[in-house]
Amino acid sequence: MGTGSERYRADTRTLRETLARRSHTEAADWFPVFKARYGLAEVMRLLAGRAADSGKDTVVTQLFTCCTAVVPIIDAGMHARYADIDADTLSIDVQSLERHLEDGRAAAVMLQHTFGMITPQTDRQTAHQARQAGALLIEDSAHCVTRMACDDDGSPLADISLHSFGVEKMLPTRFGGAVWVNPTLAGRDGDLDHALRESLSSLPALPGNLDRVTRMYINQNRVFSRLGSFGNALRASCTRHGWYEPPIADSERSGSLAYPAYAPAAWMNERAAHAIEGLDSNESARLAIIDLYRQRLSGLDGIRIPRAAIASPAQPLLRFPLLARDTAESERLIAAVRAAGGYAERWYRPELFPGVTDEKAYGLLDLDRSTLKVHDAVVRRCLCLPTELGIDTAQRVCDAIIATLDAQQ
Repeated sequence: MGTGSERYRADTRTLRETLARRSHTEAADWFPVFKARYGLAEVMRLLAGRAADSGKDTVVTQLFTCCTAVVPIIDAGMHARYADIDADTLSIDVQSLERHLEDGRAAAVMLQHTFGMITPQTDRQTAHQARQAGALLIEDSAHCVTRMACDDDGSPLADISLHSFGVEKMLPTRFGGAVWVNPTLAGRDGDLDHALRESLSSLPALPGNLDRVTRMYINQNRVFSRLGSFGNALRASCTRHGWYEPPIADSERSGSLAYPAYAPAAWMNERAAHAIEGLDSNESARLAIIDLYRQRLSGLDGIRIPRAAIASPAQPLLRFPLLARDTAESERLIAAVRAAGGYAERWYRPELFPGVTDEKAYGLLDLDRSTLKVHDAVVRRCLCLPTELGIDTAQRVCDAIIATLDAQQ
């Protein structure tokens, strides 16, 4: 057994090699982090440091997302600019993006693969527009770990790609993440490439208290869930005292990150590497459920399925999205699915899920909602189905949806 630092270096190397094999990239371009949001925070910190000279002080992103995907932008002092989304991809609409790039202030564009939906044609359009505007393309692959949008020749489109191993993601690991830096970035912006690689490879070790509480996370949640309302109060108390690490901190909902960026603990890397090795089985099981949803739910009156979720070839989605007639119908469907044993969710209702507590910090007070009509309609109508469940349960979920829709006819 080597020293802690030797073990950590070996473990980081193993994870980087695992990520590289899975994504057909090079291990040297992968950088593990405590949470993916802190990897993005390092990118934003570097962009903010150049903003005064470059005049590029904004990041174009979307409101149909989790607040943790935007808080690194806000925390760094950059400005989030919200483009509308496409109802068929649940990602940035390319025409809306074009309007947000016209003034030349965009330092970066966020390309989010919502629920794991990668859409080659529109992703390539987004990449082209970002390049034309001199903006970085930052890919949010939090819902599709190790999968990335690629060009016709198979090369990744993004300059920087973010992958999460955290709570409510593809892997059962709860913590950890990684940043991939495109090796071609060095030829286009050598200073940024060097600074980013240097920053991500020299992150400080995770403090002992965070190491301890993150190790306890799964068992803590089991206890809290068994205690009902008292468990919720206990979870809140433990969070306030630093004895529990919540998926989303109160500070993040108000516009600031809870910590500086840290390297992941060795055990996080171990679990992530092991889970990534089992992704074939994970994705195959999800694809079977998605195929069932596609067969039984496509073409039903009363719900719409985003085109990217039913396009061929099928993708191993983290969740399967539906758009109901309205919010009331969405809530009825969620209740019916849960009663059938499938945990349907409201992602992302409210926007910037689970909602922010400082609208000013997030730049929401002065938004022109007339430019976000598709986003607003999707938020009102959205729900998503679990893909990590058995065939029998998935059949009951479909039965419940069909019965609920029939009852409304």
